[in-house]
Amino acid sequence: MKKLFVVLMLIAFATSATFAVAADSVSYDNKQGKVTFNHKAHGEKLKCDACHQGKPAKIEVNKDAAHGAVCKDCHKAKGGPTKCGDCHKK
Repeated sequence: MKKLFVVLMLIAFATSATFAVAADSVSYDNKQGKVTFNHKAHGEKLKCDACHQGKPAKIEVNKDAAHGAVCKDCHKAKGGPTKCGDCHKK
Protein backbone atom coordinates (compact mmCIF):
# COMPACT_ATOMS: atom_id res chain seq x y z
CA MET A 1 0.00 0.00 0.00
CA LYS A 2 2.85 2.39 0.79
CA LYS A 3 4.46 1.68 -2.59
CA LEU A 4 1.19 2.45 -4.37
CA PHE A 5 0.88 5.70 -2.44
CA VAL A 6 4.45 6.70 -3.34
CA VAL A 7 3.89 5.89 -7.01
CA LEU A 8 0.66 7.92 -7.06
CA MET A 9 2.40 10.87 -5.37
CA LEU A 10 5.23 10.74 -7.93
CA ILE A 11 2.72 10.73 -10.79
CA ALA A 12 0.82 13.63 -9.23
CA PHE A 13 4.04 15.61 -8.75
CA ALA A 14 5.23 14.98 -12.31
CA THR A 15 1.84 15.96 -13.73
CA SER A 16 1.62 19.17 -11.71
CA ALA A 17 5.16 20.16 -12.75
CA THR A 18 4.23 19.63 -16.40
CA PHE A 19 1.17 21.87 -16.07
CA ALA A 20 3.19 24.53 -14.26
CA VAL A 21 5.72 24.67 -17.11
CA ALA A 22 2.94 24.78 -19.71
CA ALA A 23 1.29 27.69 -17.89
CA ASP A 24 4.45 29.79 -18.36
CA SER A 25 3.80 30.14 -22.08
CA VAL A 26 0.86 30.55 -24.42
CA SER A 27 0.88 29.69 -28.13
CA TYR A 28 -1.18 31.22 -30.89
CA ASP A 29 -1.56 29.35 -34.18
CA ASN A 30 -1.33 31.48 -37.28
CA LYS A 31 -0.93 30.81 -41.00
CA GLN A 32 2.43 32.64 -40.83
CA GLY A 33 3.58 30.26 -38.07
CA LYS A 34 2.95 29.60 -34.40
CA VAL A 35 3.65 32.50 -32.02
CA THR A 36 4.62 31.52 -28.49
CA PHE A 37 4.41 34.09 -25.71
CA ASN A 38 6.60 33.24 -22.73
CA HIS A 39 4.96 34.96 -19.77
CA LYS A 40 7.71 34.04 -17.31
CA ALA A 41 10.47 35.50 -19.51
CA HIS A 42 8.51 38.74 -20.00
CA GLY A 43 7.77 38.92 -16.26
CA GLU A 44 11.45 38.65 -15.43
CA LYS A 45 12.28 41.62 -17.69
CA LEU A 46 9.25 43.87 -17.09
CA LYS A 47 6.99 44.83 -14.21
CA CYS A 48 3.41 43.57 -14.39
CA ASP A 49 2.00 47.06 -15.02
CA ALA A 50 4.00 47.32 -18.26
CA CYS A 51 1.26 45.17 -19.81
CA HIS A 52 -1.48 44.90 -17.19
CA GLN A 53 -3.20 48.11 -16.16
CA GLY A 54 -4.95 47.78 -12.81
CA LYS A 55 -5.55 44.25 -11.56
CA PRO A 56 -3.53 41.70 -13.60
CA ALA A 57 -5.81 39.85 -15.96
CA LYS A 58 -5.55 37.99 -19.25
CA ILE A 59 -4.88 40.29 -22.19
CA GLU A 60 -6.79 39.62 -25.38
CA VAL A 61 -4.31 39.44 -28.25
CA ASN A 62 -5.29 39.56 -31.90
CA LYS A 63 -3.37 40.43 -35.07
CA ASP A 64 -3.88 44.20 -34.71
CA ALA A 65 -2.84 44.19 -31.05
CA ALA A 66 0.21 42.00 -31.67
CA HIS A 67 1.38 44.13 -34.58
CA GLY A 68 0.65 47.35 -32.66
CA ALA A 69 0.64 48.61 -29.10
CA VAL A 70 0.41 45.30 -27.24
CA CYS A 71 3.51 43.60 -28.66
CA LYS A 72 5.42 45.21 -31.51
CA ASP A 73 5.52 48.79 -30.19
CA CYS A 74 6.83 47.52 -26.86
CA HIS A 75 9.39 45.31 -28.61
CA LYS A 76 10.64 48.35 -30.57
CA ALA A 77 10.92 50.43 -27.40
CA LYS A 78 12.57 47.71 -25.31
CA GLY A 79 14.78 46.15 -28.02
CA GLY A 80 12.74 42.98 -28.47
CA PRO A 81 12.35 41.05 -31.74
CA THR A 82 10.32 42.87 -34.42
CA LYS A 83 10.75 40.86 -37.62
CA CYS A 84 8.01 38.43 -38.69
CA GLY A 85 10.18 35.31 -38.36
CA ASP A 86 11.33 36.35 -34.88
CA CYS A 87 7.89 35.58 -33.45
CA HIS A 88 6.20 33.43 -36.12
CA LYS A 89 7.81 29.96 -36.14
CA LYS A 90 6.83 27.39 -38.77
